[in-house]
Amino acid sequence: MRMVRGKKALNVLRLNRGFPLILLCMLLLAAAQVSFADDDSDAAKAPDAALLHERILRVAGDRADPVTLVMTVYTPDGPGPFPLAVMNHGSTSAMPPAEQPRYHLTFSAYYFLSRGYAVALPMMRGYAGSGGHLSRHGCDDVATGLEAAKDIRAVIDYMKQQPYIDGSQIVVAGQSFGGWNTLSLGALNVPGVKGLVSFAGGMKASDCGDPDDALIKAAGTLGSRVSIPSIWFFGDNDAIFATPVWHAMYEHYTAEGAPAELVAYGRFGSNSHNLLGSGGGLSLWVPKLDAFLGRVGLPNTLIHPEYLPTPSPSPSGYAALDDLQALPYVNAFGDKGLAVYRKFLTKPLPRAVAIGIRGMGDASEGFDPIARAMKLCEQSSPGCRLYAVDNQVVWVRPTPVPTPTNFAALTDESAVPYLNAQGRVGYEKFLLMNRPRAFVVAPDGGWDAASMGLDPVAVALARCSARHHDCRLYAVDGDVVWQH
Repeated sequence: MRMVRGKKALNVLRLNRGFPLILLCMLLLAAAQVSFADDDSDAAKAPDAALLHERILRVAGDRADPVTLVMTVYTPDGPGPFPLAVMNHGSTSAMPPAEQPRYHLTFSAYYFLSRGYAVALPMMRGYAGSGGHLSRHGCDDVATGLEAAKDIRAVIDYMKQQPYIDGSQIVVAGQSFGGWNTLSLGALNVPGVKGLVSFAGGMKASDCGDPDDALIKAAGTLGSRVSIPSIWFFGDNDAIFATPVWHAMYEHYTAEGAPAELVAYGRFGSNSHNLLGSGGGLSLWVPKLDAFLGRVGLPNTLIHPEYLPTPSPSPSGYAALDDLQALPYVNAFGDKGLAVYRKFLTKPLPRAVAIGIRGMGDASEGFDPIARAMKLCEQSSPGCRLYAVDNQVVWVRPTPVPTPTNFAALTDESAVPYLNAQGRVGYEKFLLMNRPRAFVVAPDGGWDAASMGLDPVAVALARCSARHHDCRLYAVDGDVVWQH
């Protein structure tokens, strides 16, 4: 899929070259950005392609109005049979439906693969090579959803016939208009479907005078016809569906008896409608979806971690995110290193930066910014380690050091114990060294200082201990750690 730097899918409602119904946005796919290289290929937005076992199929849609649908299928390793997840896309008005790209890059698919599911991603009528087109139904959102749902049912029927699919364990999910179609499928009572997942699900017909009111009423109508449990994900800064609208949708849906859980996760990024477009949103929805799948009797255990981004280490407390003085190695790179880090601080989440002895790399958005940041750093430097992920510093020294103390100010050379005049000159030189750095003292007046390298703390302690007894750290980087 070709990406345009700096551009994101514009989620607006307008007519697309004669198509009567304009649907809502597909998930946001943002351009990957790094400090010294750019990678806008699909590889930056997905796991290793070899892991996906991708099939691109052409299957029949609803028998009553047959068309051919384009569908992507992913499967984990092995012959199966696998439980099935059907993931339904929305739409973007940035281009006509027929020219829109095939829906295949989405964190929802990677999530289901990680839990051992085969994943089917069918294209709606008229989209990305699928035949036919969507019909006009005015404000009758139920009719619109059911039309698309019948094609989804046909896809499920096809997948059930495949030897690698367990047709008794099916979950159907969707984003935006795909979420609405998913809820609509619930009214068809397809055998084997145990759960419905809606990410910001809904629709707005361009030829409906009050689309919000129509959607709320339609949710109530669907609720009277659906008995399959569902889970809904909505955020408070959704650019398409205002918070009162989706709350009212949910209330009307459940008031009519449909079993559903609402996950109202607050604000996310600049537009929560794009939750699935960012790895930064995984922590908001993955635990909730795991719990939901468990309640409806579907697999929910992580068995293939390779399909998900590298987990972030815990914050280390090493320094504040914007503390440029604390950056290891970077001062040795000159102004360029500081400029790269300042730029990193302006990038959207998820993001990561790794720092090595002679270079650094950072990445933002895409599938796995942590892995990409490390890879970029390792192309230019040995000794690369993660420094920061999202808004937290995660840098950890190879050799642990005591916590900073209030023994003395770092620059107070007179406070350093044991040192003679020569040693105090050595401490003055230590204060001019680049980070990471360490200064060690011994009771007999011995001392040592080390800077840069993979582990200056270990180096300074080892060199001091080779000549003196009871060597102890006095200062590390910008802190006095001496414990008297």
